Amino acid sequence: MKQVYLDNAATTSIRPEVIDRMTKVLQDNYGNASSTHSFGRSSKALLEQCRKNIASYFKVSASEIVFTSGGTEADNLALRSTVRDLGVTEIITSKIEHHAVLHTAEQLQKEYNIRLKFVNVDECGVIDYEHLEELLQSGNKSVVSLMHINNEIGNALDLKRVAELCKKYFAMFHTDTVQSVGHYKIDLQAIPIDFLAASAHKFHGPKGVGFCFIRKESGLKPMIFGGEQERGYRAGTESIHNIVGMDEALKIAYANLEDEKKYVSGLKSYFIQQLKKHIPKASFNGGCADEINSTYTLVNVCLPIAPEKAAMLQFQLDLKGIACSKGSACQSGSNQQSHVLTEILNEENLKRPSVRFSFSIYNTKEELDYVISVLKAFVNS
Repeated sequence: MKQVYLDNAATTSIRPEVIDRMTKVLQDNYGNASSTHSFGRSSKALLEQCRKNIASYFKVSASEIVFTSGGTEADNLALRSTVRDLGVTEIITSKIEHHAVLHTAEQLQKEYNIRLKFVNVDECGVIDYEHLEELLQSGNKSVVSLMHINNEIGNALDLKRVAELCKKYFAMFHTDTVQSVGHYKIDLQAIPIDFLAASAHKFHGPKGVGFCFIRKESGLKPMIFGGEQERGYRAGTESIHNIVGMDEALKIAYANLEDEKKYVSGLKSYFIQQLKKHIPKASFNGGCADEINSTYTLVNVCLPIAPEKAAMLQFQLDLKGIACSKGSACQSGSNQQSHVLTEILNEENLKRPSVRFSFSIYNTKEELDYVISVLKAFVNS
């Protein structure tokens, strides 16, 4: 059976070069980075070199990079700490954020009785920047949490505009960049972001590792206690092989960014064209068909299929060897409708199946032709 993987927004395959480097580290650098003997010092040197390398891509100092288990932990670290340690009484976010942000914000509201405010989004999921400015004028000590690239519909946020608005009103700015690090350059010297979350498995690195950028002198305190690792922010023995794998994956991603972006953008454009040609009644959710204001890595398409057939679509695609998703992989085990699509789609389109297809350098146009043929056959059956 043909196998086509188009769920790269959920996770990517690991580059062979990353596996090679991780394997070498597992064999040769097994010392605990907190140990003072030569084995430990070797691991510590490797750890700090990776930190410096990663910091350099964002034009920040190594001390501002804290390694985590991934984006969810990084989001939790930033948001929980701002409320607990920095006196934040108000979180401003949107209803189309990843649940790593939304559920954390809701829990903080229960625990600390903070105000939780949602910025308006239009029918395409675009943030209303004027409304955001209105919300920032409350005079409360606030943190704004808005993701750079929406993981379901691909909309891109104007990071600089939001960061400057936050600065104007003395608010902190946290952004989940899980879908953009490794795919876009982010200059944290030029953009006054306070906290940023990233995860290695979204840019062909290993699962279970990511980082949180914490701007210098933020005043944050540890969330995990027990040791002095990660400048005291996160106790626990560092996963050296995973951190090295993330470093290698990021190095390759940024060294080849323009060429790979051009290739993947071409796949997305081709897929959109073929969908319009062969399934003209299909529609695109959010801003994903806008190739200027959305990411080049995914499309989210609403298919003209009767509700009674909709439940079978994902099953049929899987039978044909096609991997894709109806939304975030973190909620794919649930039968609930996507909270992002619920926010932006009308009732009629919500009854139809929406599918997210996300691309990588390992996909081909031939694979996309196969997917289109399967979709077309199902729509017309």
